[in-house]
Amino acid sequence: MFLLNSTVFPGIRPQARVLEAEGGRRTLGWDLLPSELVHIPEHWLSYPEPEASIHYLLAIVYVGFFVMALIGNGLVMWIFSAAKSLRTPSNMFVVNLAFCDFIMMLKAPIFIYNSFNRGFAAGKIGCQIFGFVGTISGIGAGMTNACIAYDRYTTITNPLDGKLTTVKALLMITCIWIYTFPWAILPLLEIWGRFAPEGYLTACSMDYFMDTFDNHMFVATIFTFSYVIPMSLIIYFYSQIVGHVIEHEKLLKEQAKKMNVESLRSNQAHANQSVEIRIAKAAITVCFLFVASWTPYAVMAMIGSFGDATLLSPGVTMVPALACKLVACLDPYVYAISHPRYRIELQKRLPWLAIKESEAQSTTTEQTTAPPATS
Repeated sequence: MFLLNSTVFPGIRPQARVLEAEGGRRTLGWDLLPSELVHIPEHWLSYPEPEASIHYLLAIVYVGFFVMALIGNGLVMWIFSAAKSLRTPSNMFVVNLAFCDFIMMLKAPIFIYNSFNRGFAAGKIGCQIFGFVGTISGIGAGMTNACIAYDRYTTITNPLDGKLTTVKALLMITCIWIYTFPWAILPLLEIWGRFAPEGYLTACSMDYFMDTFDNHMFVATIFTFSYVIPMSLIIYFYSQIVGHVIEHEKLLKEQAKKMNVESLRSNQAHANQSVEIRIAKAAITVCFLFVASWTPYAVMAMIGSFGDATLLSPGVTMVPALACKLVACLDPYVYAISHPRYRIELQKRLPWLAIKESEAQSTTTEQTTAPPATS
């Protein structure tokens, strides 16, 4: 933490100098700030300093998130890359998604360090790193989810010609990162937008409080490209899948009724369908988690830039931030619970986990073991 006098006001603006103390309450001299200080929106400075216990509690929560995410996403990247049965073009998106969740939590030590120091002790460089990593991991995860939704859509609606190739999957993943990086580099270099501390001033994100036309345009544009576009694609593809499945089941029932049989499915087809249903449940679960976690954050940014900023207290803004981190931790465990082939590979490589999954029930085509859909 920077010490400009012998006393620092923790939690609000650690670089600020203390001018006086009245009844134990410190008063800050904002005109005496160093020129290299990171941008701190005045909005956050209008709130009282949070108690130390809040900082420490958040630090402990982030330690738990950090461990869960690194272990869970590390296992997903390892198993899906090492297991031959899971090295399919479709599952390349799962690995990319786990990588996004993995790097999202690599910035957690900065938050933990700041929280135990009760202010943004990591300085401007720490803020830039935190904002940059958060942006590429968040947008990268959103676009990866959209690609997984597209892959599931083409696989289910066009099983003969819709199978993804390795080259096409690599090309799509390359496009994801080409699409993602500009939105992190522009504010990093302060070409368009900027990163600034937010909430309890222990985390950094894009500055959605800067009241300029350029910044309003940046917030609106990144909201569209990082949230609206991937969310629209996810909703479209999954709605099409649901419609296709409903129509397909309807046709099967009508045909079975005409033939006076209970079902047209063989035992093997029924087993395959059972696995597909489990994977579909994982897809729906992870998709819901993505929507539930990133929607509040997107709405918060729009309120800060275009709405009533008084609605955004430091405590309120920590809720969507915690939700995003929680989803990065939960995604790999959704795979572990719901993805049959992944559970089998975990069972083989880590028998001490005591996972029970039947090989017979889970052995299907490579296409059947394609990834659960979104994060």
